[in-house]
Amino acid sequence: MEPENQTCVAEFLLLGLSEDPELQPVLFGLLLTMYLVTVLGNLLIILAVSSDSHLHTPMYFFLSKLSIVEICCTSTVIPKMLLNIQTESKAITYAGCLAQAYFFLVFICMDNLLLTVMAYDRYVAICHPLHYTVIMNPRLCVQLRLICLLISTVDALLHSLMVLHLSFCNQVKIPHFFCELTHILQLACSDTLVNNIVLYLIIIMVGIGPFSGIIFSYMRIVSSILRIPSTGGKYKAFSTCGSHLSVVSLFYGTCIGVYLSTAITDSPRNIAVASVMYTVVTPMLNPFIYSLRNKDMKGALRKLTLGTLNFS
Repeated sequence: MEPENQTCVAEFLLLGLSEDPELQPVLFGLLLTMYLVTVLGNLLIILAVSSDSHLHTPMYFFLSKLSIVEICCTSTVIPKMLLNIQTESKAITYAGCLAQAYFFLVFICMDNLLLTVMAYDRYVAICHPLHYTVIMNPRLCVQLRLICLLISTVDALLHSLMVLHLSFCNQVKIPHFFCELTHILQLACSDTLVNNIVLYLIIIMVGIGPFSGIIFSYMRIVSSILRIPSTGGKYKAFSTCGSHLSVVSLFYGTCIGVYLSTAITDSPRNIAVASVMYTVVTPMLNPFIYSLRNKDMKGALRKLTLGTLNFS
């Protein structure tokens, strides 16, 4: 027999980063600024890659797709949070919450898989330079992108359909600034054992699996670079993957940091603050990492800026 407090909830309450009224204007301004910088920075990367023929290579093809995913991932979370702060409302509808959780899972998984594909691209470029253009042909690049999208969509759809079968109690407060899957499962009154098993299995397959692939790729890359006789050749080879390595370190470093914070602290609010790192800060910093550490990208951005100024 089901408990009496089970109900078909109409909405959830997102408690956000802080309930202090004096901090709300500061949070609104800070998050709005970070969101605009994220969107503008990644849009510049996309425009630079599409407008400069020198950047029509597999590495920059995947970089432009990563920038699109970063914009979408941030746009899934931040606008709703800004709206709630502005309207002084914490509510999000049941359908809206599931939709937010679904799209966030799609884009965060896409982010992870694209970083893995980019690591493979760097592996081929450095370990098999003579066969690079043959292996990383345009058809394979499109196929890899579609595979990433397919896996991400199926993953998110599976979790969302399983959540639809859950019943929720009267306690519908989510101690986070967006509808994160684990917090939704914690509010369920019905048994979530199957959901949690599927969740951990998928984390192993689409989380730890790709991360292991990235580590393996860079082990082979480092091994190949060390065999290069000249110091200049070693530096040139490593510089081609320096930006990607920085982004990978930032992405997985923040994800591991959030995981460790859940193990160290019992405060949901501290965990929510830590989650800002991979949901907002990482997408904001990625364009700066690629533009500041990459000569080709800096040149393309300079041409794009000058072309815009001359046009105006």
